[in-house]
Amino acid sequence: MNRQSADAQVMVSRDGKRTITVEEFDRLFDEGSDEIGDFLDWDSARRPGLVPKRVNVDFPAWMVQALDREASHRGIPRQALIKMWLADKLEEHARRAPRDAAE
Repeated sequence: MNRQSADAQVMVSRDGKRTITVEEFDRLFDEGSDEIGDFLDWDSARRPGLVPKRVNVDFPAWMVQALDREASHRGIPRQALIKMWLADKLEEHARRAPRDAAE
């Protein structure tokens, strides 16, 4: 389990054998080091903003058929295809939005 020492600027590894400063942890994170896993409690990790929220959307029959064909072609469920396409479009929009605002 990840514990922080009494000094809030030092992190203790899960096995309790190592300590690093939060600055060292940040550097390891920025470098993409797998070593940071030693200092994280994955059992209690949370991913904010990724809690599923159900929405209902009505599509015309032709659109559902087209989605099903494309999903089948890719070997994924229809819902996965819709989520993937929406995520791609939202990311594209987010990249373009700052340029649009500047104009």
